[in-house]
Amino acid sequence: MRILEPFQVTETTGQFDAIISVKGGGSSAQADAVRHGISRALLTSSDALRAPLRKNGMLTRDPREVERKKYGRHKARKRPQYSKR
Repeated sequence: MRILEPFQVTETTGQFDAIISVKGGGSSAQADAVRHGISRALLTSSDALRAPLRKNGMLTRDPREVERKKYGRHKARKRPQYSKR
């Protein structure tokens, strides 16, 4: 459903074929990445589609990234267990 959204918004359903492969992240993040990629690909076919895609927020990239692991920690924030004695 989420992947087909750019085609529905621009009323181009059935006009394009897409072969997509995605790696990493979860299923929801992958669906959003495919949606973003399809939206950007549609812009190469016609610049008139920019307004409806922009209005529905399909051209905005999610800026969140994984926080780096710090030294002395197990993960980015998880600390070793505290021992009083």
